Amino acid sequence: MARNTLTGNMLIAQSGGPTAVINQSLVGAVLEAKKRKQIKKIYGALHGIKGILEEDLVDLGRESVKTLEDVADTPSSALGSVRKKPTPADCANIFKVLQKYDVRYFFYIGGNDSAETTHIINEEARKAKYDFRCYHICKTIDNDLRENDHTPGFGSGAKFVASAFMGDNLDNRALPGVKINIVMGRHAGFLTAASALARVYPDDGPHLIYLPERPFSMNQFLKDVKGVYNKRGRCVVAVSEGIADKKGTPIASLFIKEKDSHGNVQLSGSGALGDLLAGEIRSKLGISRVRADTLGYLQRSFPGVVSSADAKEARTVGREAVKASVGSYTSGSIAIVRKAGKKYAVSFKRVPLKNVAKETQHMPAKFINKAGNDVTKAFIDYAAPIVGKLPKIGRLKGVRVKKKK
Repeated sequence: MARNTLTGNMLIAQSGGPTAVINQSLVGAVLEAKKRKQIKKIYGALHGIKGILEEDLVDLGRESVKTLEDVADTPSSALGSVRKKPTPADCANIFKVLQKYDVRYFFYIGGNDSAETTHIINEEARKAKYDFRCYHICKTIDNDLRENDHTPGFGSGAKFVASAFMGDNLDNRALPGVKINIVMGRHAGFLTAASALARVYPDDGPHLIYLPERPFSMNQFLKDVKGVYNKRGRCVVAVSEGIADKKGTPIASLFIKEKDSHGNVQLSGSGALGDLLAGEIRSKLGISRVRADTLGYLQRSFPGVVSSADAKEARTVGREAVKASVGSYTSGSIAIVRKAGKKYAVSFKRVPLKNVAKETQHMPAKFINKAGNDVTKAFIDYAAPIVGKLPKIGRLKGVRVKKKK
């Protein structure tokens, strides 16, 4: 890689939904930047591009290594986050701030919307002939970024989901009934699918899994639940918040109208979908003990449920972004690529910003069963090494004592 002689300051920010490992990426980038002679001061913008526009910055170069390492192990966005799509006027003002602080290296940690923002800023810089390096650092528990085998945040989010379903399955086994959990996932069902990792014994839940990649039919849903309930006397169900009918209309959108600045319906802000499904089961199937929970924001920043692979890879993408920026590439996004072979291993590569921006990817067909209500072994093999070790679950042998005459 050719040596880059561009010298100046660095600015880094976080955007979109927080994760359990997003600060690993932040710290990975900051510590790598401290090694580079091209990078002088290291600024952090509070609450993403909002902080840039308001010049609400902190000097990350003055933070000790110990403080940074403590922050790296702490969930959620240490710099604060934002959901804001920049307008042309915003971009013009952003450049004024970049120039004012002699920022030549810009890093934005986030998902596809954040990648789009990074791409917009980079294009505006190119038009203005402003010489600087612009990088997106991948992050999203939804695991839906293109070019990536998986993304930082997913492994820990999936570990939380699997652990939550392990507990719910035990609860449901002790007090039988129907339990529904609504899991994050607007267009991609990876996180909801991770609930399948909760299964230890053959009769463990979730017994049914519904993903946004397959059209949702209420009649078929009720038939599926009835079949499991009649067989096992109980049923645990995982449902993605983004399930949609055959026309592509999200079921939850019929009840929720709130949208963010990118035009996305706020699907995680309500328990309406779970209440709807639970109500249908009670009224149509006559099952009295039916409960529904929306896992919501708990999935994103839960302490103590962090995948070791996720934390390590999140640190690496931050580090690799800085390495690429001081090399020959002026912009890009760092993607995680799985290496071929039975043993789990990954590599990291720079990809063009436009390849990651805005659009998302979905669960491959091979990960979803034919009936559209469960996952396949191929998904389990894919997700298990990313999530890592889960809690051990024991069970009594249940040798029955003969009744005395």
